[in-house]
Amino acid sequence: MSTKSKSHLRIRALCEGAIMLALALVVNYLSKIIFANMPNGGSVSLAMFPILFYAHRWGLGRGLLMGLAYGLLDMLFDGGYAWGWQSILLDYLLAYMALGLGGLFKGRAWGIFPGIVVGCLGRFAVHFFSGVTIYKIIVPTAVEGFGVFSSPALYSLVYNGVYMVPNTLIALVIAGVLFVPMKKYFSGRDIQ
Repeated sequence: MSTKSKSHLRIRALCEGAIMLALALVVNYLSKIIFANMPNGGSVSLAMFPILFYAHRWGLGRGLLMGLAYGLLDMLFDGGYAWGWQSILLDYLLAYMALGLGGLFKGRAWGIFPGIVVGCLGRFAVHFFSGVTIYKIIVPTAVEGFGVFSSPALYSLVYNGVYMVPNTLIALVIAGVLFVPMKKYFSGRDIQ
């Protein structure tokens, strides 16, 4: 590959990243109109799909960087909910960075679907760890519709599952709807 081609791909990746990042931030704000926020942070949002799509197209490294950038901007612009620097690190920076794990399936025909699942599981794992280690200070606590929890692990599992399961399903549905008309973009044939 020529230097010009490599330079062109780097610029294209940067431009697509900026567009996907902006799209994720905009749909996150729009999602807040439709879906309520959880009391201790977390919400159902359409914002994960642009990050996962970018990670799938450009790979693990750029996907992790995209997730990190989104987490930082979301925290800054959305007035992040955190209990100290540890919570900021886990619930914003590392959790959204984990969405970049979807880039592990770059170039695979149907890779967007396992990529979404792996990226969302990565994000869930970071939120779960945060809940068990940081948010355990508010246990026992009640989760509306689920009861009172005295176990930090069970509380974190239920609390984070309440918004992460719908987020994962929404991203999978969006990918399913867009897969056929945008197949060449999902496969990355336009950037090879």
